[in-house]
Amino acid sequence: MKYQIDHDLHIHSQISLCSKDPEQTTARILQYAKDNGLRQICLTDHYWDDTQPGASSWYQKQTFAHVAQALPLPEDDGVEFLFGCETDMDRFFTIGIPPQRFEDFAFIIIPTTHLHMTGFTIAEEWADSHEKRAELWVKRLDALLDMPLPFHKVGIAHLACGMIFRRSREDYLRVLELLPSAELERLFSKAAKLGCGIELNQSDMSFADEEADRVLQMFRVAKSCGCKFYLGSDAHHPENFAKTKAIFERAVALLELQESDKFHLQK
Repeated sequence: MKYQIDHDLHIHSQISLCSKDPEQTTARILQYAKDNGLRQICLTDHYWDDTQPGASSWYQKQTFAHVAQALPLPEDDGVEFLFGCETDMDRFFTIGIPPQRFEDFAFIIIPTTHLHMTGFTIAEEWADSHEKRAELWVKRLDALLDMPLPFHKVGIAHLACGMIFRRSREDYLRVLELLPSAELERLFSKAAKLGCGIELNQSDMSFADEEADRVLQMFRVAKSCGCKFYLGSDAHHPENFAKTKAIFERAVALLELQESDKFHLQK
């Protein structure tokens, strides 16, 4: 059976400082789910616990008390609305969620590709190097997969994120081309064994037709290694929902995903 678009596990509300959109309420997010026939959605506002070292000045404000302002989430008989978070990893491979907070979230997404945060996620002397950014892509994912995390409810967010190198589209694509095939196979084999989810992010999947092979290569390797995939709009504003379904349908078709390729949260 073809992969069904029945969930969205990466959504931000006005709580996230990169949103601050008064229209991006939890009620509006729930309505998006109902309008698109989604059965499961997850709120994943940006979060860095105040007990964890290494937070950037931007993350310091987004503590557990901050993200918990979204609770209680609105309910609907046809939609499971989960409380999750998007934390991050600094350049010393520290993540923003401590073990004592694992049970406070139904789903925890962690990106390793926020390499636009010079000084926080990448050293300044490496910022202009395609080779160093590709090396970091590998090292950061490897470090995350070696952590003692509850991988049954962890998603690896936007692995083909444009923020890998924001200087230009060609700079970004060049970094993707530099990712070694053997390393991709090793990392995704590890991810499959751990049971974490691999995100198909709306922004990542918004590529031109001629870019498809370069962007999708890592996901094809992940699929061949047995990884499971979930969908994430990464929406910060209501207008971000408009093209979500069409973008996901295209990605599912290009990757030839089946229901057996879907990541399911374990509770």
